[in-house]
Amino acid sequence: MNEADIIDVARESIIVMLRVGGPLLIVGLIIGVLISLIQTVTQIQEATLAFVPKLLVMSIGLLLMLPFMITSLVTYAEGLFARIASFGQS
Repeated sequence: MNEADIIDVARESIIVMLRVGGPLLIVGLIIGVLISLIQTVTQIQEATLAFVPKLLVMSIGLLLMLPFMITSLVTYAEGLFARIASFGQS
């Protein structure tokens, strides 16, 4: 295993990490900004007002994006295992 292989594995892992975690983080960011805007306009500073909708939307987002996330992780793991097996044969 040389430096190019290590860099490729690191690059792939970062891309998979962004692909798996990114959509949920974006959903959380958007809902957080919207709730903060609503709290600012209405001047209601209740902690549960921010927590409950964000929890619900993140849960729904997780349920909707879970097949894509699992597919990305399985594809990455299969590629990584194939790469490990190919190093054992050389």
